[in-house]
Amino acid sequence: MSSEEIISKTEEYVKEELAGAEAGHNWWHIERVRRNANRIANTENVDTLVIELAALLHDIADSKFNDGDESVGPSKARLFMQSIQVNASAADHVVKIIENISFKGGHKNSDFSSMELDIIQDADRLDALGAIGIARAFHYGGFKNRELYDPEIKPNLHMSKEEYKNSTAPTINHFYEKLLLLKDKMNTKTGKLLAQERHDFMLLYLEQFHLEFEAKPILNS
Repeated sequence: MSSEEIISKTEEYVKEELAGAEAGHNWWHIERVRRNANRIANTENVDTLVIELAALLHDIADSKFNDGDESVGPSKARLFMQSIQVNASAADHVVKIIENISFKGGHKNSDFSSMELDIIQDADRLDALGAIGIARAFHYGGFKNRELYDPEIKPNLHMSKEEYKNSTAPTINHFYEKLLLLKDKMNTKTGKLLAQERHDFMLLYLEQFHLEFEAKPILNS
């Protein structure tokens, strides 16, 4: 099977699996991550099939929607790739990327590394930043029926991995506990440049949010 056929079958599979998924983790999230990944990959010497497959399959079964089980996604991805006879080496690489892509509260306990992982991780993090990142954060907060903001609940910047996974804090806290930290965790030069622009946009948004929440003057009158 050609690379084009493998990618086409993977697209079909992902669209079917994620039909009806929470909007921040649906097909369009996958497609945006894929575009980000290809944009960054154009500046690097990488395995383009691994990039495509990892981008397409990275959220095939996000642990957030599988009772926190981080093994479901890699397992589903591996079984699918075996079913369409993806080269074993490429499939192993894709699975490793899926296993290591997540933020997990800033805790990283793996010694696996590759340029392809760096690119997919950057591409996924970019989609958590900027205007799209803001929209995704509040959509997921609504999906979980979380408060928008509670000034009495302060962001926790020292959570363990389990505390991060089980947090029910207001959505605004998520900006400080994760989203604003991503800029300094980008791996590639291109990723860092793109992240800075989106990071700056979020800072402007948060400034406006707090002004409005506290009913402070915004414009001179």
